[in-house]
Amino acid sequence: MISRFAIPLISLMVVLSTICCQAQLSTTFYDARCPNAPTIIRNSIRRAISAERRMAASLIRLHFHDCFVQGCDASILLDETATIQSEKTAAPNDNSVRGYEVIEAAKREVERACPGVVSCADVLTLAARDASVAVGGPSWSVRLGRRDSTTANRGAANTDLPSPFAGLDVLIDAFDKKGLTARDMVALSGAHTLGQSQCFLFRGRIYSNGTDIDAGFASTRRRGCPQTGGDRNLAALDLVTPNSFDNNYFRNLVQRKGLLQSDQVLFSGETATIVSQYSGNPRTFAADFAAAMIKMSEIQPTLGQDGIIRNTCSAIN
Repeated sequence: MISRFAIPLISLMVVLSTICCQAQLSTTFYDARCPNAPTIIRNSIRRAISAERRMAASLIRLHFHDCFVQGCDASILLDETATIQSEKTAAPNDNSVRGYEVIEAAKREVERACPGVVSCADVLTLAARDASVAVGGPSWSVRLGRRDSTTANRGAANTDLPSPFAGLDVLIDAFDKKGLTARDMVALSGAHTLGQSQCFLFRGRIYSNGTDIDAGFASTRRRGCPQTGGDRNLAALDLVTPNSFDNNYFRNLVQRKGLLQSDQVLFSGETATIVSQYSGNPRTFAADFAAAMIKMSEIQPTLGQDGIIRNTCSAIN
């Protein structure tokens, strides 16, 4: 005997199954509604990096700082309002994180082609991958379908983003809380083969006379970073190839030439062997970096009917 509830129950199961399937990240998510989105975004990012090569590092970092705060939901892109405390003014981001305008430009181009379809979170995720490729780094498949948050979390930005002064155990714990292993952490830190840092973030290290810093390297770095003043003076994280994606960052660590304390501590304890491996095998590093970026890009994504698709990345519709 068939229950009178059987057909409605089956229908409900189909609906739930559909919702479940729709609420998954997929490399083909925009194929039907905006098939040219990845190409539009890639071309926009390439133009930005051609104009300023340093932007590659900035976009990868922007993505990292987004994903570590309430997941990869583009919350970092929201401006301050009466109801939103922007993450842009959190201590790790203020006068430091860059690239907001590059993401807005890419989003505008996508909006012209497919209004209201592609999220800012997905634009930023694709931009990080495209930035890597633009400076000689690895590529990887990006699963899409993230939606944008309607909130930001300045408090979490102040607490969840790893400090450049942190020790190894603190760093491992911070990444573990996001579902990332110590190996993921070392691989992702390799993004510091690109970009620059401000004097006040490494002053203590280069004037420490510590055993974990090469004396000649410290002397060179002091020229652009005085003991007092010059807090915002910039120095390349990798002096050798600051605008190319390679494994020189890890070679620097082995030689005690890491600029930030949080970089140099990776060549100690349980992560020292990983640093040594990457310093001698750029292909292994590139493969692990790509895999770790995929994992990071899928931290707590906003999916399905949650969140929104913002028209402009800096504001709620």
